[in-house]
Amino acid sequence: MIKLGGSLIESGRLASIVKIVASASVPVVVVPGGGSFADAVRVAQADLGFSDAVAHRLAILATHQTAFMLAGLDERFLPVESLAGIGRALADERIPVWLPWKLSEHDTTIPADWTVTSDGLAARLAERLGRAPVVLLKSCTVPQGATLDRLARAQTVDPTFVAIVARARLSWRVLGAGDEGDLVRLLKPEPGRASPRKPGRRRAPPRAIARRK
Repeated sequence: MIKLGGSLIESGRLASIVKIVASASVPVVVVPGGGSFADAVRVAQADLGFSDAVAHRLAILATHQTAFMLAGLDERFLPVESLAGIGRALADERIPVWLPWKLSEHDTTIPADWTVTSDGLAARLAERLGRAPVVLLKSCTVPQGATLDRLARAQTVDPTFVAIVARARLSWRVLGAGDEGDLVRLLKPEPGRASPRKPGRRRAPPRAIARRK
């Protein structure tokens, strides 16, 4: 499972990342970030003063806009809402791009505020998919071997992601600028060779590898 951060759009790296993901030889689910669409929600909340709960719903819908945009960048990408839809897409060798509203609207295990971004949504989907490994792609530089606590303090990942990783004992990676080689090795592993992982990261059985509000 791979979360494609919305900031990748502004960084200019999105096209090359999409090319890598679209050529994956292992099953992969994409969780989209909200990017500038979610930023617009933050601006509107500051201007109009609606609650965090309302902002949470709007930010989830912002990820849908990113999802449909991504789906228009490669014919292998397919927007899906449900776990069953993800399964069908993978069976057809498509790459499902998750639309989180249907599964997240009444999910009381995730907070309805800004402490959850699409990082946390990606972790929750990984948990629902039987503890699938989850990879977060960021536009910033991610220190090699950084712990989750360090990444959370730097606000590189959201608090909900940290909580769900601990609760579900998920295998995780956070890749940043310059880590495209690691992404290629994860998505197109050499036959008979295990995918690389950073020290201290738990390793789970191979599953769908699955995008900040």
